Amino acid sequence: MAEERILVVDDEPDILSILVYQLSREGFRVSTAVNGQSAIAAAVDDPPDLLVLDLMLPVVDGYEVLKTLRRNERTASVPILLLTARREEEERIRGFEYGADDYVTKPFSARELALRVKALLRRSTAEPVSKSRTLRVSGVELDRESHRAFTDGEEMDLTPLEYRLLEVFMERRGRVQTRRQLLQAAWNTEAQIETRTVDMHVARLRSKLGESGDLLETVRGVGYRFKGPE
Repeated sequence: MAEERILVVDDEPDILSILVYQLSREGFRVSTAVNGQSAIAAAVDDPPDLLVLDLMLPVVDGYEVLKTLRRNERTASVPILLLTARREEEERIRGFEYGADDYVTKPFSARELALRVKALLRRSTAEPVSKSRTLRVSGVELDRESHRAFTDGEEMDLTPLEYRLLEVFMERRGRVQTRRQLLQAAWNTEAQIETRTVDMHVARLRSKLGESGDLLETVRGVGYRFKGPE
């Protein structure tokens, strides 16, 4: 049985009940909040292992909750899965920009959501392929002990997923990675996540790399490659 605690935030009683039931069946300890203000207070007071967050919340909306938690050192690294009734790509990109790790659109399968939760938790605790404390490629450096990344000596503000994605690219530098390989390595999942999700995260990572963004190449029709010697 899993021991991780999930905080589920949604103001719709029916959805809240379904999620509590499904996640409890999977062995998780589940706590709940019904608005953004109480969600922030609960998460900061006792950080959960993962947060399932609806975007359309009363008092404080999900985007503001997301931004607030990412700015707080107690919750900055908590994996966050968004629930949204909005299917527009711009809304998903906005969520990723604020630090979300994954999203599920309503209506959704409670079983699939539970699989996504498990995948995020596995990824957040997964051991790296290489045991080196520090990875360096050109002007990019990743320090695993402090869980920090730098480009040209400046620390990057990465979400947990962006950090893991950079780690995978640097471990496998010089080798082309398909979107499916990145889903398996960085997301640690076989679930049917849209490959467009990978593209959006890679674009955000490339932007944060600044002048070193050219190291992250798009291999047309295949995937991506982080340039550098083996």
